[in-house]
Amino acid sequence: MRLDLDAVSVALGGRPILDDVSLTVHSGQFVALAGPNGSGKSTLLRTIYRARRPDSGTVRLDGHDLWAVPAAETARHIGVLMQEQHTGFEFTVAETVALGRTPHLGLFDRFTRADHAAIDDAVERTGLTAFLRRRVGELSGGERQRVLLARALAQQPRLLVLDEPTNHLDLRHQLDLLELVRDLNVTVVAALHSLDLAATYADTVAVLQDGRLVAHGRPLDVLTPETIGEVFGVDATVHHDAGSARFVLRPQCVCPDERCHWSCRTRVAEVSADAG
Repeated sequence: MRLDLDAVSVALGGRPILDDVSLTVHSGQFVALAGPNGSGKSTLLRTIYRARRPDSGTVRLDGHDLWAVPAAETARHIGVLMQEQHTGFEFTVAETVALGRTPHLGLFDRFTRADHAAIDDAVERTGLTAFLRRRVGELSGGERQRVLLARALAQQPRLLVLDEPTNHLDLRHQLDLLELVRDLNVTVVAALHSLDLAATYADTVAVLQDGRLVAHGRPLDVLTPETIGEVFGVDATVHHDAGSARFVLRPQCVCPDERCHWSCRTRVAEVSADAG
């Protein structure tokens, strides 16, 4: 599923949250949204999964205006994993994952063999087979995140929207989740705080700052020390290795001596000690 955002703007309480954002996500592409808190990432995702109608501009799925398509149809094609997503804690894992098939069912329809196959596949992919009888409220935050991902996968979406999907997950499960998502052969738009994960798993990275799209392209072309410094307000060193990148980040130095490379902090400490 191809996604096109054309001059999308959103304001809340008279304050601009998104400002004239245009972005194309090609079918099967994994695009990571990067940017500091308040840059508009979550709001942009909400315009994509139809939770917030843009004040101006259009969102198109395969060339069709999102808001001209019946909501039931878009629900069948767009899977969502939000940053803070609450579900019925009294439900079992099996019941929760099965909810992913709801958009495909009529009011009185029963699960078909295809529905059960989709649910079983989602459970297996997310490693939840041993958890099926447990109630969601008994699980850890990371385990609940995997349940919600399984629910989204059971939906068999063509477009998967993820808002900080690695929250609450330990390092191994962060990697497992993104490996899984990358191999789904669906279009993915994900907001990611970790630049390392964005550079490793995304085909392209879109960087937002103050509601505007300031950079978009291949991770190694976009996530440069200059862009990271300007957008995030940190000093960045980028190490390239076999086509991947590793980032070393520090608070920006305010010393007037541009050659100090943080040695000024040692000098300041020494001067303060001598003065004392």
